Amino acid sequence: MDRTEIVEAASFFPHHLKMKPSEALATHRAELRRLVSRYNVARPRIYGSVLSGTDTDESDLDLLVDPTDTTTLFTLTGLEHQAQELLGVRVSVLTPGFLSLNFRDEVVRQAVPL
Repeated sequence: MDRTEIVEAASFFPHHLKMKPSEALATHRAELRRLVSRYNVARPRIYGSVLSGTDTDESDLDLLVDPTDTTTLFTLTGLEHQAQELLGVRVSVLTPGFLSLNFRDEVVRQAVPL
């Protein structure tokens, strides 16, 4: 297979396997909970399009966590990467402090436990 064929296959392949983040979460919720428990974060919660039921196969899974005294940016990016590998969909891991003040309170209030 030459480089052109590889690029074409790579761009074709994911479209066959795409799923909505809500479907991935429904399938792997217990595994995701175990994964999150291995990181230095607290109170993992779901928010965004998965919570509202408007997610598509182009959406990401929005995960809100509270940092602990030992949580670092590396902790959050590591969790995000591992969660993406587990679920097969894009995952965004944020703390309340990373959310805009314009909608932070609403997101925190509406988010549901993982």
